[in-house]
Amino acid sequence: MARSLRALLAAGLLAAAGLIALSLAGPAQADTRICEQYGSTTIGGRYVVMNNRWGTSAEQCINVTGSGFSIVSQQGVGNTSGAPVSYPAVYFGCHYTNCSPGTNLPIRVDSISSATSSINYGFVSGATYNASYDIWLDPAPRTDGVNAQEIMIWFNRQGNIQPIGSRVGSATIGGRTWEVWQGSNGSNAVVSYVAPSAISSWSFSVLDFITDVKNRGAITGSWYLTSIQAGFEPWIGGTGLAVNSFSAAVNGGGTTPSSPSTGTASCRVTYTTNVWNTGFTADVTVANTGAGAINGWALHFALPSGQSVTGSWNAALSGTSGSITARNVSHNGAVPAGGSTSFGFQGTYAGTFTAPSSFTLNGTACTRA
Repeated sequence: MARSLRALLAAGLLAAAGLIALSLAGPAQADTRICEQYGSTTIGGRYVVMNNRWGTSAEQCINVTGSGFSIVSQQGVGNTSGAPVSYPAVYFGCHYTNCSPGTNLPIRVDSISSATSSINYGFVSGATYNASYDIWLDPAPRTDGVNAQEIMIWFNRQGNIQPIGSRVGSATIGGRTWEVWQGSNGSNAVVSYVAPSAISSWSFSVLDFITDVKNRGAITGSWYLTSIQAGFEPWIGGTGLAVNSFSAAVNGGGTTPSSPSTGTASCRVTYTTNVWNTGFTADVTVANTGAGAINGWALHFALPSGQSVTGSWNAALSGTSGSITARNVSHNGAVPAGGSTSFGFQGTYAGTFTAPSSFTLNGTACTRA
């Protein structure tokens, strides 16, 4: 069952959720138990793990490790002819305004040169569920609400359940053969790829699936990839199901109207600061020096060691220290050729104050003013 249907039903409750290569390797951390309906936490400084118990009032608890999560309590029961009870998952990107730290998503499909991922699942017997890998796309670079297109990869299916819509054929992707299902849940379109037999571990190209959906006419290159998610949809049971590890990498470098293929930078950043004692403000102006308009932007940069963000204006910031991504808000997402937009933030610092060394806009390096 499509996650966007889950998200739509839970919308009133606001469910929480260049080269960027992501890995879960990092400092050891104590396990975290989450039983809150939409509770979430970050792991590896790069991913968000969410409980997302959207379809039942019964308890569900997950145990979050440094590399993934497992379901340790599942009391809800769903109707197998309807929706599942939840979608606990780990993700990279943005889900209902909750963006993973430092993510470069949303990013235009035609600006992606490669997008890869690796997943390792732990399955159980006697339960009814699917192991669902979700890829979300939308015509706009939205970081909230229901996206228009969902791609579901069913790595495993147990019990009397089936994807949204009807089977429309088969496809060979990543050297594997998949059943292809297509339909709509009333709020968004869904294309599902179902493995004939369980796949517990795989490293693959996310972009291959996006390209297949594009070739089916469901999306265009001007759409945006907004999130990549891996988890489970349990209907009955599910205790012991686990995402043991998850990683993803999204590369920019494709050609878009605002990213000319000549390699010339199509953006210029002016970074002006006011510094005092242990605090500072930064005013950032992003100029579009390309030939085409920018419709939705994400500016990525790294704060020097010792600096932390405490507040911002005219942009939505992911992360508070280290890797930062600033995204447009509703009124400043469109930047015409030759135009510019501005935002700012306030923070604290320790030691000697310095400015970020580089900036990338929608995956393309910018010059400094």
